[in-house]
Amino acid sequence: MSKLVPPHGGKGLQPLLLQGEERDGELTKAAILPKVPLTSRETSDLIMMGIGAFTPLDGFMSHDDWRRCCDDYRLASQSVFWPIPITLSADRALADSIAPGDEVALWDTETETIVGTMKVAEKYSIDKEHECKEIFRTTDPAHPGVQKVMAQGPVNLAGPVKALSESYYPEMFASIYQRPAEARRVFEERGWSTVAALQLRNPMHNSHAYLAWIAIEVCDGVYVHQLVGKLKPGDIPAEVRVKAIDALVNKYFRKERVVQGGYPMEMRYAGPREALLHAVFRQNYGCSHLIVGRDHAGVGDYYGPFDAQKIFNEIPPDALVLRPLAMDWTFYCYECGSMASMKTCPHENKAVIDENGAYKGGARLLLSGTLLRKLMSEGKPVPSEFSRPEVIAVLKEYYDSLEEKVEVKLHGKATGEAVKP
Repeated sequence: MSKLVPPHGGKGLQPLLLQGEERDGELTKAAILPKVPLTSRETSDLIMMGIGAFTPLDGFMSHDDWRRCCDDYRLASQSVFWPIPITLSADRALADSIAPGDEVALWDTETETIVGTMKVAEKYSIDKEHECKEIFRTTDPAHPGVQKVMAQGPVNLAGPVKALSESYYPEMFASIYQRPAEARRVFEERGWSTVAALQLRNPMHNSHAYLAWIAIEVCDGVYVHQLVGKLKPGDIPAEVRVKAIDALVNKYFRKERVVQGGYPMEMRYAGPREALLHAVFRQNYGCSHLIVGRDHAGVGDYYGPFDAQKIFNEIPPDALVLRPLAMDWTFYCYECGSMASMKTCPHENKAVIDENGAYKGGARLLLSGTLLRKLMSEGKPVPSEFSRPEVIAVLKEYYDSLEEKVEVKLHGKATGEAVKP
């Protein structure tokens, strides 16, 4: 009997990925079906359903599921908690050529391969602004998640799917790519029952490491779970982040207390709502807790720095088995001489670092992934208290190789301006 938390929905993992002869037969059939092109987000969602990470979803959402998800955090079809729509869109001409009951091939436009099939159960249109207001709390076209929703085709196609591929992820990220069943097997082999997931879309700086060490003190182990799907321009590519995180974890963590994993979802930058989605699929991976720190899954100044923690108190108590580990802003304090948080450190004045990375006074050196990317992109020195030299070496190699620099803009939560001590 497993000691791990049960998968979301209470009916076990439900992977939709076909293998062996069953997959070969479905691919043969799919070759003559009408092709529905997928965006990179839709492809990554299909793979997440395929590996069982989006259990208990069995396909792209119907209109009733979409509406209930937006408004009530639930699936109408199963009355199961679900915080973000998982939908597939098409242009009008293609949608008009497909009737409910038809089978279609799902075509990944990036790799130009068939990655799944779907039996179309429904065609419908949505109020895109409504989705954006509910999920992103904004309709600002500058928000990267809003951009993706507003760029969707005018018709959604719903129905159960069969996944036929995991794209390039298992090969490109062979050292960390994991399906939920594989992660659960590792946790069980170690005898773990409580596992804290650390969500990462940035290289692991010292604040991330500090949060992970705190989690290890109260759980059996920590699951350093990296997003390897697509990010917005200016973010560091997954293959570089994996190398940087490896350098830190392999030297500064006890190997028996940490597991690394990678998952193929694409960021939506939905802040609080996305934190809930992260919780759902981490429960499917076997995690009992999710570390939720400052501006979890946020972007810019669209969300309050701790909105992603507050939303866990607003959902029904039976929504999830997994629980959040709410963490305050952490930083290096020169007066304490160590990492600290706003709950523990009494020294409220900010540290001053000159353009050469030298310490000039003050206490708190506030750390953020955005600030790290900005310093590295501009070729400025990074204080040793910010991140380990092994991480900085990997990132410097990457930024030195760029022919064109991407401007990184700081927001209030990256500098500390948006957070009161």
